[in-house]
Amino acid sequence: MAADTPLWTPTQERIDAAPMTAFMKAAEAKTARSFSGYAELHRWSVDDREAFWDLVWDFCALVGDKGERRLVDGERMPGASFFPDARLNFAENLLQKTGAGEAIVFRGEDKVERRLSWNELHALTSRLQQLFLSLGVKAGDRVAAMMPNMPETIAAMLAASSIGAVWSSCSPDFGEQGVLDRFGQIEPVVFIAPDGYWYNGKAIEVADKIRAVADKLASLSKVLIVDYLGTSSDVAATIDKAAALEDALSPFAAKPVSFERLPFAHPLYILFSSGTTGIPKCIVHSAGGTLIQHVKEHRLHAGLLDGDRLFYFTTCGWMMWNWLVSGLASGATLLLYDGSPFYPDGNALFDFADAEKMTYFGTSAKFIDSVRKAGLKPIASHDLSSVRTISSTGSPLSPEDFRFVYDGIKKDVHLASISGGTDIVSCFVLGVPTEPVWSGEIQGPGLGLAVDVWDDDGKPVRQEKGELVCTKAFPSMPIGFWNDPEGMKYHAAYFERFDNVWCHGDFAEWTEHGGMIIHGRSDATLNPGGVRIGTAEIYNQVEQMPEILEALCIGQDFDNDVRVVLFVRLAPGVTLDEDLEKRIRARIRTGASPRHVPARIVAVADIPRTKSGKITELAVRDVVHGRAVKNKEALANPEALELFRDLPQLAS
Repeated sequence: MAADTPLWTPTQERIDAAPMTAFMKAAEAKTARSFSGYAELHRWSVDDREAFWDLVWDFCALVGDKGERRLVDGERMPGASFFPDARLNFAENLLQKTGAGEAIVFRGEDKVERRLSWNELHALTSRLQQLFLSLGVKAGDRVAAMMPNMPETIAAMLAASSIGAVWSSCSPDFGEQGVLDRFGQIEPVVFIAPDGYWYNGKAIEVADKIRAVADKLASLSKVLIVDYLGTSSDVAATIDKAAALEDALSPFAAKPVSFERLPFAHPLYILFSSGTTGIPKCIVHSAGGTLIQHVKEHRLHAGLLDGDRLFYFTTCGWMMWNWLVSGLASGATLLLYDGSPFYPDGNALFDFADAEKMTYFGTSAKFIDSVRKAGLKPIASHDLSSVRTISSTGSPLSPEDFRFVYDGIKKDVHLASISGGTDIVSCFVLGVPTEPVWSGEIQGPGLGLAVDVWDDDGKPVRQEKGELVCTKAFPSMPIGFWNDPEGMKYHAAYFERFDNVWCHGDFAEWTEHGGMIIHGRSDATLNPGGVRIGTAEIYNQVEQMPEILEALCIGQDFDNDVRVVLFVRLAPGVTLDEDLEKRIRARIRTGASPRHVPARIVAVADIPRTKSGKITELAVRDVVHGRAVKNKEALANPEALELFRDLPQLAS
């Protein structure tokens, strides 16, 4: 349980200067009442969602026509409609600022460094918009990118959304099948990829993968190759329908970007789930819902100010990239880093923070843990005086790592552990700059979100583990899933457990301070190093190998993280030797991604399955962790569970 004193308490000066405080005063003026603190403000934001989201629109100065109505069918989930009469454009809101000030600072390890002013970002977006229009891209079309986290990626997203096209991205370390499992479902008309990327000091070429993916995406009218390694023209020459981006842009001179204002619920992004069965689900997010939720989180919960320098270590395959990019709407300079955060050593991101006077340092819990285990002490080696907030997400941050942030990185800093997901392209629980930070705890629920913890019977529980739920509709709920016209997959994903209530799949607990502890996923999604991945993507690779009849994958809690453990049932006469293990890992690394590679591979004689033939990851995970299996009667072969108990291979 938490210590008696908080790790950090904001000074009165800091509370007074926080946008959260200004927002509370605006809410008091709007409601003619006073709020004693954050808990009361949150309660109002949930009780009167129409007034709350209306105030967020005004306070954060969204650009667009708000329309007459704020919320229709507010008690339906799904089915509620926020700002149904509004018209806006996402890119217009992110490109409000102009001038010679820095919009983007980019580092590709120690190989590349570039800076774009706001005017240069406008110019690049304009030229890309003109290129897309010349290719026939229109509202509702999909533009897909397998890209590093670099300026061209952001400008291309802005250009697509300025037209009303739908953006979808992944990172270039995904294997061919991993890319096709995503983009193959959404039929993009344009595919954007780099000539390669830098990782761990090495140039990684991806021309063969781009060619293989492009050949199988029949919907494509154009492939655009972005220069990163200096070989974009050479790569483009080997791929059908491809052009180097610079060549494709050459006919177009910069002019003012035009913005197509569209309904609040117009699709903006397609993100991909990491479910446990089948190929990833395509989650469609709206322009208005994403925008208003992100500016609320940035301005109020992150305390972002105009001119701040915002950093999050992320790839373009993680929703934190989408979250980061929205920082432009608050007038922040985006600090982009692509590559290994440990190249040439563990100081790389702190060097970046020091050099660029970073104000918001966002990373993963695993990164913080790795820095601690490496014995690094940025508090002594770097000038981090500009950093007001350190944010951690991806997996729960251990109490030990909470303390390390203050002992080893910076004493006077707002440590914001945050948690949400791809499903809502944002956070359910996150930082509150005006409140204390307690060890091991996320500070509180997000404004406007009716977050709670329920037991298996659907009853709220306090200081007891249960399911993380949201009991009222909110703007950043998905529009739905792609290729799910009746909404059945969407309903099954979040609303099957509790009717008309969003069930998120996190195992959570309220604390005595009104904060929250996330104990990990309550479903079978894996979370190694804080990156959510799906078991199906591993099975899709492994089970194509003739040596393997069947596989089952779980995440094992180990050393303050989750490690991937792969169980395999082998073909007759096959032995799991060092060579086979090596080939399994290579197959997963190239076919899915390096993050999917298991830490342990264990051969088993049988794999438990339900009476309908489905393998039971959750039951195996419970046995491995020494927990009781609740539903053995649903299994066709419950005796197989004993094969997974107390395995010596998983003890270290």
